[in-house]
Amino acid sequence: MATPPDVVQWFGGYAFALVVGYAIGAWLLARQQGGDNGAPADALSRLPVFLRFDHRRVVVVGGGTVAASKIPALLAAGAEVTVVAPEISASIDRSRVTAISGEFQPSDLDGAWFVTAAATPEVNRAVREAAEARGVFVNAVDDPANATAYLGGTIARGGVTVAFSTSGQAPALAGLLREAFDAIVPADIGAWAERAAALSHDQRAEGVPMQQRRPQLLTALNRLYDARDRRIQDHA
Repeated sequence: MATPPDVVQWFGGYAFALVVGYAIGAWLLARQQGGDNGAPADALSRLPVFLRFDHRRVVVVGGGTVAASKIPALLAAGAEVTVVAPEISASIDRSRVTAISGEFQPSDLDGAWFVTAAATPEVNRAVREAAEARGVFVNAVDDPANATAYLGGTIARGGVTVAFSTSGQAPALAGLLREAFDAIVPADIGAWAERAAALSHDQRAEGVPMQQRRPQLLTALNRLYDARDRRIQDHA
């Protein structure tokens, strides 16, 4: 998909740096002027979170292509995936999951940590009821009424993950946002993450106050680009 913003064409990877730098600069200015009292501008009705499963049981209810499209991300996060459906399509690699052929039963969620429901609204509703009885979150694909967890479009590069969510209401918009930002996240963002991790370690060891840590990080990231500019000029 073509990326519409001209700023990407003008600045390339620097566009993202400019956006981040502007946002951090505005935040610092607000703090200096006393306009930041620590409260968020908009209260979140959903809590963004990144999960890792570490071989915990995750159930996917549904055996079609939509269910199949959700399984790779669950496996990558370390889940032990069980698929439950009357028919399981060939698009699901049975060698990587436990397959249960049959109609969904509430007991299928026993011992589960997370559920993806990719079936009919009626089945998804039954999945949600069974999940709530067990204290388990449900991601109901394209069915926000039966969901208690919403997955967004994600960018993962260089140890940095960015996610976009519309709380299940407009998944296509989340996808478009992901594609747009994917075009401007710099290829060397891994260097940002490495520098930030090293600086964070030093700041904790030195007892740097929290309010000073972000300004120090901004300075450190600026130095990364200054050093790169000098290397480019030296080879010009």
